[in-house]
Amino acid sequence: MSFNFASNIYELAGESTLVYQEIARKVSKERGIKTINFGIGQPDVVTFKRIRDSAIQALEQGFTGYTPALGLDELREKIAQYLTVNYGDVKKDNVIVTPGAKTALFLGFLLFINPGDEVIMQDPSFYSYAEVVRLLGGKPVFLKLNMNQNGFSHDFEAIERLISPKTKMLVINNPHNPTGSLFDPHEIERLMEISKEKKIILMSDEIYDNFVYEGKMKSVLEDPSWTDYVLYINGFSKTFSMTGWRLGYVVAREDVIKKMGVLAGNIYTCPTSFAQKGAISSFDSFDNVKEMINLFKKRRDVMFNELQKVKKIRVIKPNGAFYMFPYIGELLRDLKMEVKDFSVELIKSKGVITIPGEVFPKDVGKDFVRLSFAVKEEDIKEGITKIAEFVDEKSQSDR
Repeated sequence: MSFNFASNIYELAGESTLVYQEIARKVSKERGIKTINFGIGQPDVVTFKRIRDSAIQALEQGFTGYTPALGLDELREKIAQYLTVNYGDVKKDNVIVTPGAKTALFLGFLLFINPGDEVIMQDPSFYSYAEVVRLLGGKPVFLKLNMNQNGFSHDFEAIERLISPKTKMLVINNPHNPTGSLFDPHEIERLMEISKEKKIILMSDEIYDNFVYEGKMKSVLEDPSWTDYVLYINGFSKTFSMTGWRLGYVVAREDVIKKMGVLAGNIYTCPTSFAQKGAISSFDSFDNVKEMINLFKKRRDVMFNELQKVKKIRVIKPNGAFYMFPYIGELLRDLKMEVKDFSVELIKSKGVITIPGEVFPKDVGKDFVRLSFAVKEEDIKEGITKIAEFVDEKSQSDR
C-alpha cells in the first residue's frame, strides 16, 4: 500500500536551517574537524536558574497533568502585566500560551487563512511564515526590503501595489530575522496605518523584542486600537533562553483568543504544565536578561569588526536580534558560486556553519548569508578568520 500525502504537503521545504546543521554534523563525524556554528538561532546561555528551579519544584510537587488549553491563568496574567507595563493595555483574556512561538504563528494562520488568500510578508523573512501559508492553501506575497547604510527598510509604495482584494494579512517581524534590523518606529507606525486603512490583519512577530542594542523598539501593541486588527506573537525562547521549553504566546482580541483555545484543545490539548510554572518565574529574571543582552552586544561588535576585514564582504551593524546578514553578492559572482554552494563548501572546507540567505525567501537573500553571534567570542574570531581563509583559497584557485 502506498501513502498518498495531502497535496499541500509537497509545498513544504522543511526546516531549512537544520539542513546545514546536519551537513556539519556529518563533516565533523567523518573528518573529525571542529565546527563553529554561526547557523544556530538560539542563545547559547543556559536557561536562568530561577526558571529551572521553578520547573523542578513543580515536577517534585507532582504538577504534571493537563492545564487549560489557553494556558495557566497565572502565566497569562503575568504576560498581560508585562506587556501592559512595556507597550500597551493587555488583559489576561487577550492571551493564549502555546507550545512555542511557531505554534503561535500556526494558530494565527490557521484561524484566518483560507485557500486563495494572500499574505504579504517581508523578503527576506523567517521561512515558516511562507511555509505555513502554503500548507493552508494561501499564497505568500513578498515585500522586498531595501538595504541601505543603516540596515533594511520597507518600500511603502510597493506595499500599496501588492495589496489586492485577496490580501488577508500582513506579517512583520521586528527586530528582524535574518537581517538583525530594528525598524524605525515611523516605519512600524506606517505599517499599522496601512493595515487599519485596508482592513488587513497585522501579524507582528516580536520574539526578539528585548534584543535591542541601539534605537527604540516600537511595538504594535502601543496603538490603543490594536485589538481591532493585530495578532501579536512572542515567546520565551529568546528573551529567557528557553528554546527547548517550547513556550510562546499570542495576544489578540478576546473572541480571537477563545477560537484559538478551541484549536489548541483539538491540536495539542495544552502547553506543558511544569514548563509553564518555570515561565511564571521568568518575569523575575530580567537582571539575567540584561546581562545576556550586554554579552550579545559585545559579541555583535566583535563579529562586525572581524567581518569588515574580509574582502568583498559588506556588513551592516545590526541594532537588534542576534544575527548579521552580510552582503556577499560581489564575492559570489567573482567565485562563480551560488550562495547555497558557498555555505556548503565553507562547512566542508573549514567547518564553519552559515545559513545561505535563500533559505529566507524569496529573492533578496540570494546575495547574503546569515550569521548568528550567539556564540563565544573566541569562536567568533576563529570562525571569521576561517571564512577569510576560505575566501582567499577559493579566490586563488579560480585564478
